[in-house]
Order: sequence, then C-alpha cells, then structure tokens
Amino acid sequence: MLESVPHEEGEMPSIWHMKPWWCKPWSIVFTGVAVVAASWMLLHRWWITGPLSLGVALWWLLFLVLVPKAYRLEHPQLAQVSTIEPAIHNPASAPSAER
Repeated sequence: MLESVPHEEGEMPSIWHMKPWWCKPWSIVFTGVAVVAASWMLLHRWWITGPLSLGVALWWLLFLVLVPKAYRLEHPQLAQVSTIEPAIHNPASAPSAER
C-alpha cells in the first residue's frame, strides 16, 4: 500500500513518498546487507559472496542514487527537497478537510 503524504498544491512529492514500504531506502539497504551476510554465514565462500556483494552495490547505486537523481532532474521543483525524507507521517501537519 502506498502512503498518502500531504504536500503543497502543485508540489511534487518526494520519490520515496510514492514507493511502497518494501521499496524505501531502509528496506533496500537492509535487504542488501542481509543477503550478503547470509551468503557469507551460510556458505563461507568469498567467490560467491564477492560477486553477490558487487550485485548488491550495483542495485543500491541504481535504486538509491541514480533513480532518485533522475526523478529530481525530471521534477526540478524537488531540488530543495531532501532525497530521503521521513516515512512517518505526522497527522497534525495534514491539511484540514474543511476547505
């Protein structure tokens, strides 16, 4: 389920606000670390864990650096918004429904 995070009218939300929980930065990093750690702990083979680590690093580069950068280039109004924003929504800051 996608989170509904309020933003100013006409302002594009951060790319992370449009992603489901399993595609947030914390879950991408956690999964990569867990896969590499599990590979080493179960197999103890550097020739398997090494290429796997390289694959995880490329995965991180793609989804944590390149995709957000491309999104910001497509939406220049996001240039001042940080790339990783808190996923926790504060209901007190939501706009009122009485418009």
